[in-house]
Amino acid sequence: MSNSIQQEFKTGKLYLIPNDLGGSAPLEVLPLSVKKKIEDINDYIVENEKTARRFIKKMVPGKSQPSLNFSIINKYTKPEDLPEFLAACLEGKDMGVISEAGCPGIADPGADVVKLAHSKNIRVIPLVGPSSIFLTLMSSGLNGQNFAFNGYLPIDKAERKNAIKKLERTSLELNQAQIFIETPYRNEKFLEDLLQTLHPKTTLCIGCEVTQASEAILTRTVQEWKKIKTDLHKKPCIFIFQKEQ
Repeated sequence: MSNSIQQEFKTGKLYLIPNDLGGSAPLEVLPLSVKKKIEDINDYIVENEKTARRFIKKMVPGKSQPSLNFSIINKYTKPEDLPEFLAACLEGKDMGVISEAGCPGIADPGADVVKLAHSKNIRVIPLVGPSSIFLTLMSSGLNGQNFAFNGYLPIDKAERKNAIKKLERTSLELNQAQIFIETPYRNEKFLEDLLQTLHPKTTLCIGCEVTQASEAILTRTVQEWKKIKTDLHKKPCIFIFQKEQ
């Protein structure tokens, strides 16, 4: 019996098209294969039509904008609306999913429609592109073989501090790097909570504006971070901490 998972697909393909992380020229961080695929595809699932059109125009300036079709997926999208998003694929046309930044399906609502595509036997093809989560982890020096992405922590201060303490214990017990994101305008408050709650010797990495000209990725102990002046307000950041023996 063959152990191959390859199957015969009779629909169009669903391409997961990475976006730049903001500020940089797309072709400086994206391979030509992404540009070529955008040249071929007219049907897209995106978070925001305006920014998706702008991205497509940057990648392929000569592409006809009126020929583009968009379905919008975000936190307000109802699950029962998702099947119609894949209509073009079921008709035999290739489609693309574009994130607002980085890779679709990672900290991104696109994962819901990708899961649905699998259930409908639509071939899903990820294209290579930048992820601030993984680029920061690569640069952190923390455990890249055992890590957890936790997304956003609770907004409530007491709940957030309890979550930080619990994840710090998990980090120590499992030798596991803990990764977080925060809404950019809350970055400074989030860092303040981390520095107040974590053990002074816990290691913390912050990746700020990754892939942009102003990129800064720095790993220090919490004790050292307390002496560093930061300006993270409204800047996209990734936070990673790990407590070791």
